[in-house]
Amino acid sequence: MSKLTIYHGSPVIIEKPQFGVGNPNNDYGLGFYCTETLDLAKEWACSAETDGYANKYTLNMTDLTVLNLTGGDYHILNWLAILLENRKFRIGGEVARQARKYIFENFGIDYKKYDVIKGYRADDSYFSFASAFLNNTISLSQLERAMVLGKLGEQVVAISEKAFDAITFKEAIAAPNEIYYPKKLARDTAARDEFQKEKGRGSILTETYILDIIRRGWKNDDSRLQRIVLG
Repeated sequence: MSKLTIYHGSPVIIEKPQFGVGNPNNDYGLGFYCTETLDLAKEWACSAETDGYANKYTLNMTDLTVLNLTGGDYHILNWLAILLENRKFRIGGEVARQARKYIFENFGIDYKKYDVIKGYRADDSYFSFASAFLNNTISLSQLERAMVLGKLGEQVVAISEKAFDAITFKEAIAAPNEIYYPKKLARDTAARDEFQKEKGRGSILTETYILDIIRRGWKNDDSRLQRIVLG
């Protein structure tokens, strides 16, 4: 596909995304965060107090390098290694500190060399799932299943200046907060509710937890790491 239609949810219209501007502590670092789903962009655009816009663009993919974290070549721990590098949060407890170090050293990938990243969106719900995994309270398979709970969506992130130059603005589509903010809350609540149910399904006798992975010395090419997470 040479051109990709993407949407960026925002309280303002953004006709020309600016390279090097924004929050460096987002999931994949500094970049322009979008989705291929219009309704998701509308939800992300709204707050409780303000309306927003789903800014629509085309992204010319010709000659762009793409890191697709959900396409089958990577696994959930690759995603988690990137998240841990960029998101700022307090690591509580020795297990979580050792887990963070082990994931960095064994599952990190050179994601900064790519122009575009496609992958899971780590909003507050997903972030709580990742934290639970680091603290050894949910298993690897539960973390994988959590990625599709509530259908919180995947994102397309322009990382390089070359990718920013390939973005063309098309239109800004209104997103009334009285419609889309409740949808955003409902989606998040559904994810959290499903996650609480999922936590009760795990078994410490049969599931694999982060301490098991560390003790058994799993590496990035381990065949037990699932490359495709099914929704």
